[in-house]
Amino acid sequence: MAGTDDVPGTTTGTPVVIAVATSVVHGFRKQVQARIRLMAGFGVVGDAHAGVNVQHRSRVARDRNQPNLRQVHLIHGELHDELRARGFDVGPADMGENITTRGIALLDLATGTRLRFPSGALIEITGLRNPCAQLDAFRPGLTQAVLGRDAEGNLIRKAGVMAIVLADGDVSPGDRPVLQPPPVPHSPLRPV
Repeated sequence: MAGTDDVPGTTTGTPVVIAVATSVVHGFRKQVQARIRLMAGFGVVGDAHAGVNVQHRSRVARDRNQPNLRQVHLIHGELHDELRARGFDVGPADMGENITTRGIALLDLATGTRLRFPSGALIEITGLRNPCAQLDAFRPGLTQAVLGRDAEGNLIRKAGVMAIVLADGDVSPGDRPVLQPPPVPHSPLRPV
């Protein structure tokens, strides 16, 4: 396993979970919990987006049999800091994430990067969350605030990353996940 100094996507800080959350209903926000349980091939136990097949309502409408690449949603707490500095009242679980982290540049991870938690829970990053209009229903202007452009004018989606669960286990605030990069060549994250 690699240390944080040689894993693409980490920051200089120590990777840590700062909050975990679930919601039994399809909605925008989730409820912060003391811990969540991850189940391999399924997702977050007790969460509306858990399942072998896609659970996101717009994707179910298109094809309910497609695999669920969105079993776990992660957002970096640094995004909350950035948004609060711009006047948005947001915090952990407000944008529907299951796991809020610090010290990991989630958006810079390669597709297939794995995060192993102290309990043995293991997730694999599948892609970017594509921001939707629900963000504006929560806080007007939030959709635009989580979109940006790089130096070449390419769209940057900052609303977090999605993952699948490969091994069961609990995740709690204070957990320090270990990042495991995929084999090279690395593929950049795309919306899933």
